[in-house]
Amino acid sequence: QAIMKWEKLKPPEPDDPMCCCECDICQYGCCCDCEDLDEAFNRWLKERPPKSGCQAPLLGALIDNLEISMIPALVLLPLLLRVAALHYLLGVIILTALPGLVLWYYYATHRKRRRTLFFLTLSLYSLFYMYYLFITEIWPHGDVSQLQLCAVTTGMILTIVLLIHTKRGPGLVTASPPEAQSQEANKDSIHLNGSIQSAASSSGTAAELHKTKGPQTAKWSRCPVCKITRPPRAGHCRTCGSCVQRLDHHCIWINSCVGQANHRSFLLTLCVFVLTSFYGISLVLRSLCPRQYLMTALLYCPGVYSQSSMALCFTCAWYSSIVTGGLLYLLVAQLLNISFNVTEREAQLALRNKTGQSRLWGLVVDTGEHSRGFCQNWVEFLTMADASVSPRSGLTDLV
Repeated sequence: QAIMKWEKLKPPEPDDPMCCCECDICQYGCCCDCEDLDEAFNRWLKERPPKSGCQAPLLGALIDNLEISMIPALVLLPLLLRVAALHYLLGVIILTALPGLVLWYYYATHRKRRRTLFFLTLSLYSLFYMYYLFITEIWPHGDVSQLQLCAVTTGMILTIVLLIHTKRGPGLVTASPPEAQSQEANKDSIHLNGSIQSAASSSGTAAELHKTKGPQTAKWSRCPVCKITRPPRAGHCRTCGSCVQRLDHHCIWINSCVGQANHRSFLLTLCVFVLTSFYGISLVLRSLCPRQYLMTALLYCPGVYSQSSMALCFTCAWYSSIVTGGLLYLLVAQLLNISFNVTEREAQLALRNKTGQSRLWGLVVDTGEHSRGFCQNWVEFLTMADASVSPRSGLTDLV
């Protein structure tokens, strides 16, 4: 029973078979008898003709992507943080419950296979709220110099700029013209026939023929949903509903996929945010607990609950430490995946098919399929060409 419950909460794999009600092509998917009946019925209701009239594209994109899940992040977060600042026991309870609620909502949205603005709103609002408290509560005390304030401000601005650049698009797989597809198919077939003939002349065994044919046919695949031929290492994201070149994963914190076109900017965004957050937390703790060591200030800071403003800043430092710790784990996992030249999607598929080996205490899965050594893997990652961005990944993807 425990395994069955975990399978229901586990996020779906990128290329799992789809139910009839999950396919947007089928307009009568609401007739399917499954647990996603409500979602299919909602999609059927939304299929209405567009309204006539002139409307700004940016305003239309914001209205289409506006959802009620943004309200908890904008209202409950500052309220819970202020309640947690009343007493250290309330802080322990609330800061322990918050990650559990976020994880529950994460698995709920992944089970529904839909996009949500909750995590993007939570991350952006947390960033601006922490910076607002830093300016209004920490900066007036005089314990932070102007150079330190400029460093924190620069890190925040760079994080926002890199996030916007990451949101430009992961690099969608666009349908090529029929002539190009036929030429690619002819090239693959000619190359495949030549490799089979050479293998047959050298060995003449059926096993070598199978080994020679397998890798050649596995390079190019056809998406059963998009009905297009996709290049090697591309995958279909069921949350976004599109095929992405060199798909790594669908990141809930940016409400978009991470692929060939934005993987480098995504990694750079994580690095800048983690460094800026650690630096800002250290400045806050040095201002609130000047007599304590930086490593022990989060655990013991006497007199911090004597004033409400100090208690709020101390609680926000704990909240920022929890968020930064989670993103630091994601950053380490990304660095290890790049070092082994494996994407997160390929690691999940290798674990499911039992074709990969877990290394470094399970932090990375080595498939051994694309790895060419540490240095060569990083050179390939840093020099890979940006995939073409589809025209439809414009204003909508900014939110």
